[in-house]
Amino acid sequence: MNKLLALFILFFANSAFSQTHPDPVTLEPGAKAIDFKLKGVDDKMYSLSSFKDAKIVVFIFSAPHCPTVQAYEDRIIKIQNDYKKQGVQVVMINPNSPGAVCLEELGYTDLGDSFEDMKIRARGKGYNFPFLFDGQTGETSIKYGPVATPHAFVFDKERILRYVGRIDDSEKIGTETKHDLRNAIDAVLAGKEVEVKQTKVFGCSVKWEWKKELRQKLDAGWAKKEAPLENISVAGIKELMKNNSKKLRVINVWATWCGPCVAEFSELVDTYRMYMGRDFEMFTISTDKLDKKAKVKEFLQSKHAALNNNFIFESDNKYDLIENLDPKWSGQIPYTVIVEPGGKIVWRKSGGLNFFEFRKAIVENPLIGRYF
Repeated sequence: MNKLLALFILFFANSAFSQTHPDPVTLEPGAKAIDFKLKGVDDKMYSLSSFKDAKIVVFIFSAPHCPTVQAYEDRIIKIQNDYKKQGVQVVMINPNSPGAVCLEELGYTDLGDSFEDMKIRARGKGYNFPFLFDGQTGETSIKYGPVATPHAFVFDKERILRYVGRIDDSEKIGTETKHDLRNAIDAVLAGKEVEVKQTKVFGCSVKWEWKKELRQKLDAGWAKKEAPLENISVAGIKELMKNNSKKLRVINVWATWCGPCVAEFSELVDTYRMYMGRDFEMFTISTDKLDKKAKVKEFLQSKHAALNNNFIFESDNKYDLIENLDPKWSGQIPYTVIVEPGGKIVWRKSGGLNFFEFRKAIVENPLIGRYF
């Protein structure tokens, strides 16, 4: 699917559901902080009183999947480091309902927005502040009213909201010129009035619980798609491995009789849906005998495998497949490779996939990337 078309569909679908369910109203400067009880990635429970000793509390509503958040993560970590000794406490809150995040919205990440995903992100990035989960009910987030992730709220010692808005004026790393969040913190620490009390916020829309309707609609539409299946020869394998496209290419070798292949196939399709709007392709090759083609087609259709293409190897000599796909492949299936344009294999895996590692290898490839 064309990237612009995918974004167009998501934008207008989101707009339609927003009209049905109006977004919460953002807390305004001068308002009192609202108490909560939320679980952190350290499995501890937190409330407003957990930060009673802090001179300033900065709530940042954030989500692991969001590319804008990922662009800001190091800046947020640095803010906590720079202001910790001055009594400033950053607290990150995930407002997103995991089931409301569409697969098509995950093209810049290796993670969703579940509590377990939060733990992985916090550990991997070395978060130096609490990261709290509000995605189960969204009750706290609805009261604060973030419009996007990331969205910052600065509360003084009396827990009066002194600033609400963006972190700075540019999500592109190294291009920011107006440091709105830092300016607000500096003013509050100095006992001064915050000059700019509120700004607009650019980022990912909050995935409120009611947006599950959109995810369900997209999933239902995907299930109606046709799963392609064609024969492929040795010559076809050679051509496939050349990757004469300008896209990152994944090739997965499998069979209907292979337990691990069958077990992971749904997540393989989900991975394609995540990155299909990027410079990305996915192909599968079945090693079933050619007279089982109808069975292979039935399986692919049941898994909604509407990928770039699915193939069945037309020769009984599987060693021809092995040698021409990847001479380093010992022959075990499932087998998965990531191929850059020009035919260079940059990642390979024999046996079942660890999907976090697999998706990380995809999103961290220079052809894909975590940021816009």
